[in-house]
Amino acid sequence: MTLIGWLQIAVLFLAVLVAVKPLGLYMARVFSGERNFMSRVLAPVETGFYRLAGVDAGKEQGWLSYTFAMLAFSVAGFVALYAILRLQAFLPLNPQGFANVPPDLAFNTAVSFLTNTNWQNYGGESTMSHFSQMAGLTVQNFVSAATSIAIAMALTRAFARSKAATLGNFWVDLTRATLYVLLPLSVFVALIFVATGLPQTLDASMTATTLEGGRQVIALGPVASQEAIKQIGTNGGGFFNVNAAHPFENPTALSNLVNIFAMLSVSSALVYTFGQMVGDRRQGWALLVAIAILLIAGVGAVYWAETQGNPILASLGLHAGGGNMEGKEVRFGQAASALYAAVTTGLSNGGVNAMHGSLTGLGGLVPMFLIQLGEVLPGGVGSGLYALVVFAVLSVFVAGLMVGRTPELLGKKIDGREMKYAMLAVLILPAAILGFTAVSAMLPVAVASIGTPGPHGLSEILYAYTSAAGNNGSAFGGLSGNTPWYNTTLGIAMLLGRFAYAIPVLAMAGSIAAKVKTPASGGTFPTHTPLFVGLLIGIILILGGLQFFPALALGPIVEHFAMLAGQTF
Repeated sequence: MTLIGWLQIAVLFLAVLVAVKPLGLYMARVFSGERNFMSRVLAPVETGFYRLAGVDAGKEQGWLSYTFAMLAFSVAGFVALYAILRLQAFLPLNPQGFANVPPDLAFNTAVSFLTNTNWQNYGGESTMSHFSQMAGLTVQNFVSAATSIAIAMALTRAFARSKAATLGNFWVDLTRATLYVLLPLSVFVALIFVATGLPQTLDASMTATTLEGGRQVIALGPVASQEAIKQIGTNGGGFFNVNAAHPFENPTALSNLVNIFAMLSVSSALVYTFGQMVGDRRQGWALLVAIAILLIAGVGAVYWAETQGNPILASLGLHAGGGNMEGKEVRFGQAASALYAAVTTGLSNGGVNAMHGSLTGLGGLVPMFLIQLGEVLPGGVGSGLYALVVFAVLSVFVAGLMVGRTPELLGKKIDGREMKYAMLAVLILPAAILGFTAVSAMLPVAVASIGTPGPHGLSEILYAYTSAAGNNGSAFGGLSGNTPWYNTTLGIAMLLGRFAYAIPVLAMAGSIAAKVKTPASGGTFPTHTPLFVGLLIGIILILGGLQFFPALALGPIVEHFAMLAGQTF
């Protein structure tokens, strides 16, 4: 580890911290329906969309109506994207002449982008036409992220209101998230990406002459625009197969930092938005401190593990001073690779600038564990916020048990109904992850896709379902996932991780909104103090540790000790 490496990490987190308050305040104004500096330009466009769609922007919805609207929109999005992929060969903007996407892969991909997962069992530059990339995948990058933000805003209003029967209007929240937040930021970031060297063209490819005098065909396309919303919306799906390790997706050290900053900006700022909208900015800062501590610890752990070197490679005569450089871009080095790996998994982003399957046992364990913690560090745009609030509800419940008082969060009593909804949400991840992993570890057709036998093979399967159920999208690349078994089961895991989590959250929001908001009393457990931050961190770690430690012990932990002993598989 070097001082320069730590400075890179520190500068990035400082830049995100500086952006949190102004962006968070802006989004609070947007979702509260207040005028903002974009209103003069975008308000007429917003009103026009409502008229075209027949939406009454002034009519709010209860939690059931809000949920059904969200589900109906998601079903329509899946059908549209699946149709585009299955009919790709007959649609315009297909200069590569790509064939239709097979049914099982089309199902997996449509579910993947619908759920903001962006798991990719295909090579983008060799499978998807420009039309599929733009009208299919990029559109879902916007609306899947906007859907997550909408759910988070519904839960936020539940805590902000007293004896309320409604949570807002899904169609209004969806429109505002896309129009006022995701679209302007994506245009701005896309222009930065073009300036740093990312292509933005409708050409299929270019031909270059190699140093040996040969000819090489290099794929091109509308990369910068997709890359921007990939990061702003914490989607993670790359235009190219190797994602942000490709020089056309991530050409320079500057573009690498912009990638990471773009990932963190909206998700982090939404936590501040939560504090602003519920009337207690200290609550937003407390939640931000908790996730920052865990995320920075994750970055440090990966950085340390990857700079220690690999004794197996050292025994072959390779110099260990550079650490474990297998699977990493020499353009970025250990610090930027560790930072990207931890951030992309602390978020539900899934983009990569290094291959996670090439990390050391401990280095690979940390990104996997960060996903298993519930994608709250700070998680995906919107989805990270509502998952974090669920953990906050669990934390105050535990605190209430300790002192014998009815738990309370932001003036709302937390009763048995809210706890049931919270537990339904948090239990879906271990059920989907461990259940599918157990079956796949025993099923010959699934085991046949493993790239490396032994504990790393188990890690490949465990990481795949962790990534799918966590709606992350990154992978241990050794697993051959483009098979009917994995395309189908990973798709089911993605659906469970998205909707089996979101529906209980919205039900909990409806229950909380109906409660009377009471002022804090002398016996109220304050939820903006260091004590609460420590309790929240403990609850997140305990749930992750108790649920997944046995499986991790059989995979990456065994692998790391074997590496230290010089053993290969």
